[in-house]
Amino acid sequence: MKLSKTSEYAVRILSFMAKSPGELYSARHLIEELKISDKYLRRLMTDLSKAGFIRSIQGREGGYIFNKDISEISLSAIIDAVEGMDKYMGCVLGFEECSEENPCVMHESWLPMRKKLLETFNNKTLADFNYNNINKF
Repeated sequence: MKLSKTSEYAVRILSFMAKSPGELYSARHLIEELKISDKYLRRLMTDLSKAGFIRSIQGREGGYIFNKDISEISLSAIIDAVEGMDKYMGCVLGFEECSEENPCVMHESWLPMRKKLLETFNNKTLADFNYNNINKF
């Protein structure tokens, strides 16, 4: 499974910032370090700010800083803030009407994996990652 670019970038941004959660990060620094376009980064930062994860500090020496403890920010909350978790919880074959009453051929096989995926995304927070062993953001 692969996250969409929107979710991928949101997780990368916040994971990068979580290395030093008390630090103020300028948009320019994030753009350069993470290789995300200015327009895309600023849109994501707006969404992440609206969700209450970070806050923007205006001015010449401004930037972004965490507004919430990183142990309170789950992967599912990040994804939900930028695009919604529904995309990852639906039918693996893309059927809109896939349920216990009207299952697709993959329904029974996908249910345990979907449950595990949701459990992982709900229970993993930014504080759970070992930033000393991570080289890519």
